[in-house]
Amino acid sequence: METKILYTGKTHTTGGREGASQSSDDQLNIKLSSPGSSRPGTNPEELFAAGWSACFIGALGIAASKQGIKLPVDTAVDAEVDLCVTEGEYSLQARLNISLPGIDRETVEALAAQAHQTCPYSKATRGNINVELNIL
Repeated sequence: METKILYTGKTHTTGGREGASQSSDDQLNIKLSSPGSSRPGTNPEELFAAGWSACFIGALGIAASKQGIKLPVDTAVDAEVDLCVTEGEYSLQARLNISLPGIDRETVEALAAQAHQTCPYSKATRGNINVELNIL
């Protein structure tokens, strides 16, 4: 089976967590700072959370359309990505807090489960980090 590349995001980063990152199309041009520092800038965990939540909403939309359901305009996914350390080893864990106002909990749970199976970020993390799906 042939893989078709739909898009390639390209960034150039210098300075690590205390540096800067810029995309090749200059749509992203940000300062980076370590979590909890007083320096201006974002961090990799926030960027990952933003990308995952946006992608997950897209996957929810696909799951909903397959069932003839229209997502509410105020659909939201609040992603929380934790940077953890255990015995000197760093890792991540995450929570996706899903809000689909006006849709019953059972349907939201089913849509979230289906989206979690198809979202590329969910696939990339599956079996690698702890992930909780919370229905709000």
